[in-house]
Amino acid sequence: MLNIGRLWARQCGGVTRRELLQAGALGAAGLTLGDLLRVEARASEGAASARSVILLWLWGGPSHLDTFDMKPQAPIEYRGPYAPVATSVPGFQICELLPQLARRADRYTTIRSLHTGSNDHGIAGTVGLTGTQDGGTSLSGQIMSGQLKPTHGAIAARLMSRHRDVPQFMTLGGFLHQGKRAISGEDGGLLGALYDPFRLDYDPIQGVKIPQLDLIDGQTPDGMSARRSLLTSLDGLRQQVENSTSFGRLDQFYQQAFSLLTSPQARQIFELNDEPDALRLRYGRYRFGQSCLLARRLIEVGARFVQVNWSSHVEPVEDTGDGGWDMHDRNFQQLQDRHAWMLDQAMSTLLDDLEERGLLDETIVVALGEFGRTPRINGKSGRDHWEHVYSGLVAGGGIPGGIVLGASDRLGEHPASRPVTPGDLFTTVLSRLGIGTSDLTGIGLVPTGEVIEELA
Repeated sequence: MLNIGRLWARQCGGVTRRELLQAGALGAAGLTLGDLLRVEARASEGAASARSVILLWLWGGPSHLDTFDMKPQAPIEYRGPYAPVATSVPGFQICELLPQLARRADRYTTIRSLHTGSNDHGIAGTVGLTGTQDGGTSLSGQIMSGQLKPTHGAIAARLMSRHRDVPQFMTLGGFLHQGKRAISGEDGGLLGALYDPFRLDYDPIQGVKIPQLDLIDGQTPDGMSARRSLLTSLDGLRQQVENSTSFGRLDQFYQQAFSLLTSPQARQIFELNDEPDALRLRYGRYRFGQSCLLARRLIEVGARFVQVNWSSHVEPVEDTGDGGWDMHDRNFQQLQDRHAWMLDQAMSTLLDDLEERGLLDETIVVALGEFGRTPRINGKSGRDHWEHVYSGLVAGGGIPGGIVLGASDRLGEHPASRPVTPGDLFTTVLSRLGIGTSDLTGIGLVPTGEVIEELA
């Protein structure tokens, strides 16, 4: 069998009409059917000041008090063990565990007044990725009222002109979930499966993996017999669809998607070994660092929106594995041993690399999670979920650097000035891409926030 996005196609015996209807499309790469799935060129694209986005999704919720909004004058049960250090922006300090980002603070804006309405990973994650909790699913299985909206990357893929050889919306990492429950809001939503992300993953041992274009049942795309068998079955599928007056013909998105599996030239996009060893070391030879490097490569060849997931899942109880930034216990140990320096190294190198290649002015880089952590430290040297205020970073794409937008109160518990929602942030990001209210209403959507004028 062949696993392509939401399509499970039989290689023997053909593909049924029902399967094609259920499949709908192949992620952002697009298994599309005739004129129904062609993508419109946006008339307003010429007004865009940015061309692409890299979202560093810090799944789990980083502690704002231990990263970008420290409270050194707060009581010890709030402030934690780390000291603030000066940055390249006078009067602005961040955690001592982030020295490289401190030196580059003049390149990004820090938002210290983000807030959302839920401390549930699933609900807050849906808000972060779509701008609204509509259709979000909580850990207990409760589904929020309202129709699930498309993720921001899907909107960009729908409304921006396409590069003919590259999927426009790509996610690096597995499907997000808390515990064993997948969250909502990662895909095309009401826009349809055509705008689901094309998924990749990076493993330090195996390198780049393409789960949406894997051949199962023991076959591999490198085997000539498997490739011939695949192409034969695809030719048959193409003929079946082309012979159907209901479906029309497979268009360029179909060709693009399968070229990533069958064309060595197309697959070269994902070959990180082509990069100098020194640059790979600068990013960091770990999953998040190499994923940031891969994101730069994808943007460079024409992808519009690349989401890099720090982790694929979070844990609702004590962290016993890859819990992302969800550090209810041993928060400070994990920050020092792993999380802080990895984020510091990878994001700093990404900003440098984009700037050195002339890409930072046209690429927006956003780094945030779904919420923050409790200002008061718990009894396990950890911090729990805190949705009332948290921090995020945004750089590039013409967004001014060296700005600290908003503030939290004395203990870091609530916004003290200029409160901002994830919907506001991504409405602003979309506006920098040239996507405005009329573009959204034209495809049945409405903005989920207000443009942040300081960043417009």
